[in-house]
Amino acid sequence: MDHLVSIIVPVYNAETSLETCLSSVLQQTHGQFELIVVNDGSRDDSQKIVDSYVKQDQRVKSFIIRNQGPSIARNVGIDVAQGQSIFFLDADDSLEMNALELLVKAQ
Repeated sequence: MDHLVSIIVPVYNAETSLETCLSSVLQQTHGQFELIVVNDGSRDDSQKIVDSYVKQDQRVKSFIIRNQGPSIARNVGIDVAQGQSIFFLDADDSLEMNALELLVKAQ
């Protein structure tokens, strides 16, 4: 399967849930994805967490904007996305291991 999925995660002060979210993406059975994390002006340690994931996996990309709300953060992600499919994931959610595989098979 050569289907790139762009996963866009808007983040605002999500340090308590962000690691669970990002780890769930990196554990996907469908590995053809880019994880676009858009920090919407967080004032907690969210960006430190994102930076650690950027260092460990080249599929993780980080963007920082001033606080404008999740819809603007999602649009920033869309602007840089390169995948055939776009998947939105909130920072306080997580994916089952085969979520992207099922998404790609359904198309």
